[in-house]
Amino acid sequence: MESLDGATAKASQMEADLRGLGRVLVAYSGGVDSAYLAWAAHRILGPNMLAVIADSPSLARTHLADAIAFAEEQGIPLEVISTSELDRPEYARNDGQRCFQCKDELFMVMEELRAARSYDTIAYGVNLDDQGDFRPGQQAAKMHHVAAPLLKAGMTKQDIRELAREAGLRMWDKPASACLSSRIEYGRPVTREALEVVERGEDAIRTLGFRQFRVRHHGDIVRIEIAPEELERALNPAMAAQFTTIFKQLGFKFVTLDLEGFRSGSMNALLPAEHLVNPKGH
Repeated sequence: MESLDGATAKASQMEADLRGLGRVLVAYSGGVDSAYLAWAAHRILGPNMLAVIADSPSLARTHLADAIAFAEEQGIPLEVISTSELDRPEYARNDGQRCFQCKDELFMVMEELRAARSYDTIAYGVNLDDQGDFRPGQQAAKMHHVAAPLLKAGMTKQDIRELAREAGLRMWDKPASACLSSRIEYGRPVTREALEVVERGEDAIRTLGFRQFRVRHHGDIVRIEIAPEELERALNPAMAAQFTTIFKQLGFKFVTLDLEGFRSGSMNALLPAEHLVNPKGH
């Protein structure tokens, strides 16, 4: 398969890069990119790597549990750390630089761990496709000199999925999932209560058997995004009634189903152009 051959060549380049990074901390979330990077780093570096996952209110409990389970399955050494991005007013106010504040907090805590444990490098799982979206967290990574082995090797999301499938990693087709804070409309403060409501809503939709979706919090209104291939089932009147019951019990006055379906980063379309810039002076 030509695409797999190309991905394999990129993987070789990534492995060579990893060998040159010394002892490595891998920022790990359990998504396909960071999970593949952690798996590859462990295979290449053995005891000279440690995966690090940040436990915070913006990480869904189901995702934390699955990330921990995957690391245990693969024998990847993992440490759970606590981050306090929610205590930052710049994060909680939820403007266009929220993701910068989140990653700045993460990499500050990881830098302290790196220095304390005598690791050489922090690495994270950004890939080539991530360059086409508004992702201010990448600016924080650059400021903290975080290595990006997947990006440096020119890997796309499809490359990573193919390599993970070839390696027999169960998360090869895991749906993308950003943090819970990304579900809250920009300008609406991020609170523990709002994050809990979103998480409970998404857990309920998952229980109904949907695989790719988002719960978007717009105050009194909830906007539910369902993947196009699953949308027909969601449009069934009986299912709509279940959505209504679930989200009115969670405190929403109006329950809406987005007819465009799920699309990653849909909240970014609501940002004014002046917010789509990287922060300076941090």
